[in-house]
Amino acid sequence: MPGSERGTAAAQRFNVNLSILFTELPLLERPAAAAAAGFTAVELWWPWVDSPTPERSELDALKKAIDDASVQLTGLNFYAGQLPGPDRGALSIPGEESQKFRANVDVAADFARSLGCKALNALYGNRVEGVDPAEQDALALENLQFAARAADRIGASLLIEALNRPESPLYPLVSAPAAVGIVDKVNEATGLGNARFLMDLYHLSMNGEDLPSLIERYATKTGHVQIADNPGRGAPGTGALPLEELLDQLGKAGYEGWVGLEYKPGDRPSAQAFDWLPREARAARRTATPQT
Repeated sequence: MPGSERGTAAAQRFNVNLSILFTELPLLERPAAAAAAGFTAVELWWPWVDSPTPERSELDALKKAIDDASVQLTGLNFYAGQLPGPDRGALSIPGEESQKFRANVDVAADFARSLGCKALNALYGNRVEGVDPAEQDALALENLQFAARAADRIGASLLIEALNRPESPLYPLVSAPAAVGIVDKVNEATGLGNARFLMDLYHLSMNGEDLPSLIERYATKTGHVQIADNPGRGAPGTGALPLEELLDQLGKAGYEGWVGLEYKPGDRPSAQAFDWLPREARAARRTATPQT
């Protein structure tokens, strides 16, 4: 990918996911580490896995760390349970987890607004044994409408992501069409039009989906893209995915949003996991915003 015009064009919109990279460091040190590696934009899963409503002091400390590092927060997950871990979201799970998600929505939206973040990702949640899938889907649609309205209040997109069946066998959205179908249902229900597809090329490739075809079909409904190579979920170049060609196709299809680096650094410090991308190409030299 480095050294080509196409790779350089794509590099202008990269951000670093601080929940999978730089995790060898405490949370509050990761924004500065990303900046030291040459990046100007970051994204996060919900950092407080045990608390959808952390103390104001914790929120303020993370905001200060991001501000002090002079990086832009471009994406944030709503509360999703134990992630990384056994959970894949909370919004479709009846009872306490759903309640935690709803309690988190305004907290996450307000935190995002304080940092100018315009994309909020809502993971759907696993199927629960003994619960009718139709009941979970009805609850999910209700909670996604709630989240879409909160995102709209701050001028943000609500992202809905497809995961992969081998690693998330209980997650129902394990194809691009399944996730886009939920996007369409949310937009139809709210009339806001701010629900968007999160296209994670690693997850879709793990599902065996035809990535060029998916890009052709869904680029206009995509609000965010994430990448990792496959197999291994490592940095570009460690597997077999033609990521440069796929990102080039996305650009030609009109996608102008961010591309999140959501890969594992391997057995090396995260700062050494970006050798595939020239340092001068890591800073976002133009404004990238989710498509609406």
